[in-house]
Amino acid sequence: MTSARDRAEETFRETFGAEPSGVWAAPGRVNLIGEHTDYNDGLCLPIALPHRAYAAARRRDDDRLVLVSADIPDSRAEVELSDVAAGTPGGWASYAAGVLWALRDAGHEVHGLDVAVASDVPIGAGLSSSAALEGCVGAAASDLFGLGLLDSDEGRSRLAEVCMRAENVIAEAPTGGLDQAAAMRCAEGHALLLDCRDGSTRLVPFDLDAHDLELLVVDTRATHALTDGQYGERRSACEAAAEALAIASLREISPSELESTLSRLDDEVQRRRVRHVVTEIQRVRDCVEALSAGDFAEVGRLFDASHDSLRHDYEVTGTELDLVADTARAEGALGARMTGGGFGGSAIALVRRGTGDQVAAAVARAFAEAGLGAPQHFVATAAAPAERLA
Repeated sequence: MTSARDRAEETFRETFGAEPSGVWAAPGRVNLIGEHTDYNDGLCLPIALPHRAYAAARRRDDDRLVLVSADIPDSRAEVELSDVAAGTPGGWASYAAGVLWALRDAGHEVHGLDVAVASDVPIGAGLSSSAALEGCVGAAASDLFGLGLLDSDEGRSRLAEVCMRAENVIAEAPTGGLDQAAAMRCAEGHALLLDCRDGSTRLVPFDLDAHDLELLVVDTRATHALTDGQYGERRSACEAAAEALAIASLREISPSELESTLSRLDDEVQRRRVRHVVTEIQRVRDCVEALSAGDFAEVGRLFDASHDSLRHDYEVTGTELDLVADTARAEGALGARMTGGGFGGSAIALVRRGTGDQVAAAVARAFAEAGLGAPQHFVATAAAPAERLA
């Protein structure tokens, strides 16, 4: 099978009749724990996946962006940078064009590009295929226009913010920044503890092999979309609760103050959303401690508690994700939970090394018995962030 990198380069040659100036890659991500906390100034704990999006690119002499995807038939899109705006260009191209728009909006001097992209990050699986696309285009633009944003963590942080603005404003998806930070700032063999209040990070060793464990990722194939309104409704409920409580964000509520704070809210839906966010932020802290201590039984327990909170208080799981979590636990997983925005997408399970296929087979049987389409699975390792390839 031709690799995604090869497909990006081949498509560039076929489209533009020349060699690209380089190829840049950015990863998808799995969030170990800390879901729907990023837009509440909370804590998250992602790892970068080996699955990546690739951009073969070169500079142009004008301000026109020409895009083509090796993965989408008849995908060529052209737009003047001055015309990029919310919803323009539409579809997948908005994520890439939005990055150049956001770089300009942040004061960077960028011009037109020819870009061919390809990706092996599953689309619609909740594994940040959009942030991977933004990241590889952003990395290409940084190098091709001499911005140097890949050269330091500070620069990578700024580029992650640029990519988040692209997604929020041009692609009109109200995400909170976790995905873009993971694509830019993760490290191989580590999870990234991300504080979304101040942007600070800490690398946490994540070596499951040393503990005879592996992380199973199950793509339910129930496609989710961050622009269909449900994600935005959850974010709006959190913002409304913070406003009702006269606080800047839900991060300000400590676990010890949770019950007394909830009693001040009249809206039952807001109470459930707040309960999830506050307890989930604490679960991230507890998970980092458990990983540092090598206590993977506790990590598994926290995975389970996170999923249950997302299921009952945040209401973003659904039939497929619940079935993965329930089946994996019954099959011996130490813990299992949905990952990503929810409403479909993927779930993860912490399992004994070598048992991932067995657990995945049990999940597939459960899906078949429930009349659901067949899921897909792979074992995840903590991979490298966005980079220029040699």
